[in-house]
Amino acid sequence: MVGIKVAPSILSADFGNLEQEIKKIEAAGADFIHVDVMDGHFVPNITMGPLVVKALKKITKLPLDVHLMIENPDKYIPQFAKAGADIITIHVETSKALKKDLALIREHGAKPGAVVNPATAIEKVFPVLDKVVMVLLMSVNPGFEGQKFMPEVLDKIKKLKVESSAQNVGIDIEVDGGINLETAPQVIAAGANVLVAGSAIFYAKDYASIIKQLKK
Repeated sequence: MVGIKVAPSILSADFGNLEQEIKKIEAAGADFIHVDVMDGHFVPNITMGPLVVKALKKITKLPLDVHLMIENPDKYIPQFAKAGADIITIHVETSKALKKDLALIREHGAKPGAVVNPATAIEKVFPVLDKVVMVLLMSVNPGFEGQKFMPEVLDKIKKLKVESSAQNVGIDIEVDGGINLETAPQVIAAGANVLVAGSAIFYAKDYASIIKQLKK
């Protein structure tokens, strides 16, 4: 948890030149590749599956941070782990047996994380903080890129930071949604150390400059 890490979300990348985009964010100082997996059920959009993760694994050495915005995540965890996901985060809203599903992620060789939506109380993850390496807080309602940051998440970050310290667990606190040069300092000040940014990076001309500024 030393320093601020940036996880560019490839949902905003140019998929016609995905390998080139990955190489550019690697060179620009990215720490993770954030992969948004949507099923059209839990969220109103459909994106990518294990085949994309497998393809990404071949073209990058950066850890693949795979965010499963899907129902019944337990059915698909083995596939994403086998495809090469380094971190798999699952939603507390969709997991029917959170501790069991987090254990399943570890069993298949990936690192487990939990995700909470804006409307979900952060206390929902407190019982599993010793089971995860990361908690992802959504600062928009999941499903589409380019949404506006919801400032109410800042209090949730602070609560999570206090609780993780109280439990003495060294987790990453990740925030996803509307992260840009204006909102990044706010979430960092609240206690987050991993920033997911999509359009703020991929819609800019100079990826390295944006990533460097996000880490300040």
